[in-house]
Amino acid sequence: MLGILWAFGSFMQHEWVFDVLADLKSYATANGLIALAAKAEEAMQIAAAEIAAQKAEGKDAAGGVVGDGFHTT
Repeated sequence: MLGILWAFGSFMQHEWVFDVLADLKSYATANGLIALAAKAEEAMQIAAAEIAAQKAEGKDAAGGVVGDGFHTT
């Protein structure tokens, strides 16, 4: 999964989100919280898809258009 995320190029801006979700998944798995672990994995997939969509639209992490010199929030 993380190998795919590196291909998005925007991964570094969002790395902390994936770290938190991976920690949550690990905790849930270690403590028998199977549904929570599955939801953490699902959240990582959703985050990856949204980051990819932003990149495809030419938007940066703040929602501004890349290369216009301005950021819209």
